[in-house]
Amino acid sequence: MINGTCDFSGQARNTRADMCSVGRTSHGVKSSVFWSTIHAMDTNRLDLNLLVTLETLLAEQNVTRAARRLHLSQPAVSTQLARLRDLFDDPLLIPAQRGMTSTAKADELLAPLRDALDQVRATVGRHVHFDPAQARLTVAIACTDYLEAALVQPLVLQLRQQAPGVRVAVRFLDMPQLAAQMARGEVDLALMTPRDAPTNLRSRHLFDERYVLIGRLGHPRLRRKLTAAQFAQLEHIIVSLRGGDFSTPVDDMLASLGLQRNVVLSAASFLVVPDIVARSDLVALVPQRLVRDRVDALMIVNCPIPVPSFEVSMLWHERSHGHASQRWVRESLRALVASWGEPAKITRR
Repeated sequence: MINGTCDFSGQARNTRADMCSVGRTSHGVKSSVFWSTIHAMDTNRLDLNLLVTLETLLAEQNVTRAARRLHLSQPAVSTQLARLRDLFDDPLLIPAQRGMTSTAKADELLAPLRDALDQVRATVGRHVHFDPAQARLTVAIACTDYLEAALVQPLVLQLRQQAPGVRVAVRFLDMPQLAAQMARGEVDLALMTPRDAPTNLRSRHLFDERYVLIGRLGHPRLRRKLTAAQFAQLEHIIVSLRGGDFSTPVDDMLASLGLQRNVVLSAASFLVVPDIVARSDLVALVPQRLVRDRVDALMIVNCPIPVPSFEVSMLWHERSHGHASQRWVRESLRALVASWGEPAKITRR
């Protein structure tokens, strides 16, 4: 994998950067803080390579890991950190119980610093050519089974047409290990709800998802407009990713209404649910994009009680942020999702 830095002394290691990053909030204020700080410095002492080192140090919060990413020795990075502390008149990184932690001033600098360096990288890499038809690489994607079906499957079909030399390896989404896997290059892209994602990863929103109620065509008790009581009386499948659970937050909402549903199957995967539902009188709540192409075999209706929607994003590590081929794959996935538009609204008749 090509690392996520740029050597401003002559060789560009990064190409055009994605115009998105972690921590978008308050960028205007943070940018003004950053540039006011820069303008107040003696710019004759300012080396752009130092800013790349600062970005990496703040992302890793560890001199050894930063040195590895920058392809520098640890003493060299320590020397650059000393220069940065002198330039910014701030410790920037201070010892903590585990490794180091950033100061308040460093936290203010990180987002606008990334934006500024991304603009430089985009300028440097604008003319770098990437030919997907000739590319040879493997992209490792971590996701749940639902997103493997809803996103990875159509992405692979598209890649076969546009980039036949690109292989996709799907990996189990291991949240506790995700940040470390990405830092080691074992996972290139994660598809997931960003709420619980590691904070040091970059992200881009793909879509908002909602749950719908599915049953077989001709189901004797399923109607497009159900009451909560009628919903509870149906026989249900739920999905328990941990395995074996027979209740979800939906059951808590029903209990608050004095209702209890009959859950007859706790499945470990969403993928088997539509086929079981299509061949029985069981019903299930599933993400809408999982069944958008199953209208010929399923009746799809709104749930009569409010079920929270959720956000789906793609996340990646700084090390692959400027990699031309990885950036092309991310953009291909974003464009694919955008081409679908929003799922059709379900009418209540």
